Amino acid sequence: MACAYFAKDLPKLMRQKNNKDWNKYEVLEMRGATLGVVGYGDIGQAASRLAKAFGMKVIALRRNPTLSEGCSICDKVYGVNQLNTLMSESDYVLVAAPLTDETRGLISEEAIAHAKKDAVLINVGRGPIINEDAMIKALKSRKLKGAGLDVTTLEPLPKSSPLWDLDNVLLSPHNMDMTATFLRESTEFFVNENLKRFVHGEELLNPVDKAAGY
Repeated sequence: MACAYFAKDLPKLMRQKNNKDWNKYEVLEMRGATLGVVGYGDIGQAASRLAKAFGMKVIALRRNPTLSEGCSICDKVYGVNQLNTLMSESDYVLVAAPLTDETRGLISEEAIAHAKKDAVLINVGRGPIINEDAMIKALKSRKLKGAGLDVTTLEPLPKSSPLWDLDNVLLSPHNMDMTATFLRESTEFFVNENLKRFVHGEELLNPVDKAAGY
């Protein structure tokens, strides 16, 4: 949604509707654009499948790139030390990583400086992964075309935050997974899968790696 929001300039579209203005304007194609995914787990891969449906190129960054060898969705996989390369190649950067000691502040001022001019930064992971002050600075200067944020460093987002007033920011209150059935689906997975496995002494699905932090 965030990619289309900025590609089609929905704020302009809504302003024209409110003003009953029929003037045409150019929009951007998502087809052929590059989505860079920081954190190529379940969420990153699900987003990548959607991006492929729009004809986008997908590049990803993950702790262990070998886990994605032969991946049919991703065109290229980078290691964490290649973040600046991913930033420089991406039209849209999706942050979908968990918050750990390693990822806190990962999208730093230096990383943002390497972003393409007019890139869009999207965060559905955790707010502190992005250096929020550096992001706001880049949004104000239009170094970044925009940001789509479902998470922020402080939640609820303080009313004093500049993010509320920036016209190139799409905000949601950390609710993009809050569907009518998401709790039921999680409960059913536990009852129908992992509880049975636990009782029978079998390997559990989706285990937490305490060393990695997620």
